[in-house]
Amino acid sequence: MDQRARPYRSVLYIPGSKERALEKARTLAVDAIIFDLEDAVAIDEKVNARNLLADTLKAGGYGARVKICRINGFDTEWGEEDLKAMAAAAPDAILIPKVESTDTIAKAAAVLDATPGCEATEIWAMMETARGILKAAEIAEAPRMGGFVMGTNDLAKELMTRFRADREPLLTSLQLCLLAARAAGITIVDGVYNAFKDEEGFAVECAQGRDMGFDGKTLIHPAQVAAANEAFAPSSADIDLAQRQIAAYEEAEAKGLGIAIVDGRIVENLHIVTAKQTLAKAAAIAKLEEGVA
Repeated sequence: MDQRARPYRSVLYIPGSKERALEKARTLAVDAIIFDLEDAVAIDEKVNARNLLADTLKAGGYGARVKICRINGFDTEWGEEDLKAMAAAAPDAILIPKVESTDTIAKAAAVLDATPGCEATEIWAMMETARGILKAAEIAEAPRMGGFVMGTNDLAKELMTRFRADREPLLTSLQLCLLAARAAGITIVDGVYNAFKDEEGFAVECAQGRDMGFDGKTLIHPAQVAAANEAFAPSSADIDLAQRQIAAYEEAEAKGLGIAIVDGRIVENLHIVTAKQTLAKAAAIAKLEEGVA
């Protein structure tokens, strides 16, 4: 599967300490799973969760779902041992909380470089502090970097913002990270929506994140999966338009023309690039769903 077209519509947090939740995750129609050893695990369960998650990942059974492990920070007593244990399980990515400099990424990369079987394991960064946001462009270009995860709860706390449905107080931070991710060619997924029973509010925030350019959304509850998958996937109308744009442009090219007209709008080469990306994403989603089913 083309990694640039790889779907990340739904990225579900699963506590690394909950055996039942880890088992259930094998059956959920999510694109990716963040196996969490940080916020979702109580202090007295940290070591047990690390061992349980390592054994669970080695057992497999998650199909085509991307496996991302969020470790504790290196400023805690668990971070370095978390990294070693998770690296040995060779997940798709290691997610580091509260990243504020490339030094943190380099430290994790050195461990992965020295661990057999981790050649393809990426590093992802939680972007959730003011200092981290201001360093987003540098962090995105660091070794092994594969993705950003927006930690909007922690970010809102640090910025001392109030909750607003339009997220206006967070837009600058979100957009700075989007710019950095797109410039570096890495994945970026939006933050969580806390009111998991508020279906209408969740749909609105998904649409906002999609329209801004995020690849998908992080989720705190399985009830949010279907809506996220729908919001961040090309619609049937999107696919139809992309196909017609490509056909019209190819016909125009055959006639020696540089543009085509579809639905009363000019179609240039830049629109064809987008159209082909839409079709590639739709095909990748179809393939992924075959592997997840």
